[in-house]
Amino acid sequence: MNPNKIYLIQTNTTVGFLSQNLQKLNEIKKRSPNKKFLKVVNSYKLLPRVPKQYRGQIRKTPNKITYVINNEAYRVITEKNHKEFLDKFKWMYSTSANESGKKFDEKFAKSRADIFIIDNIGYFEAKPSKIIKLYKKGLKRLR
Repeated sequence: MNPNKIYLIQTNTTVGFLSQNLQKLNEIKKRSPNKKFLKVVNSYKLLPRVPKQYRGQIRKTPNKITYVINNEAYRVITEKNHKEFLDKFKWMYSTSANESGKKFDEKFAKSRADIFIIDNIGYFEAKPSKIIKLYKKGLKRLR
């Protein structure tokens, strides 16, 4: 498997494009190169240094929470199918598989992806993840 390819996969919250190639993701999404992507990781060890008071909380929280640490967004993936895929790469950038500001369109997504990963459940959109920003002296829910 090639980390520079664009993979279309059902994530734990929505259908997503995953890759380690930021340039290709930006082109597909027609986004500014300054706008950051979520980084999904297969292990807590791949997170940047987390303030001590939040380490236990992060390990105990459900899979559908994104944490902003040092102005970068991270989600540790523990859901079985998504994690099995991610284990091949350790980490990837992730973004919803739709045009910016639009709903998921399978035809659009398949036309932009290099490889489709699909299981017996198929592709679906679910409730978006919560986003929590961590500070040294507190945290703030962004979504």
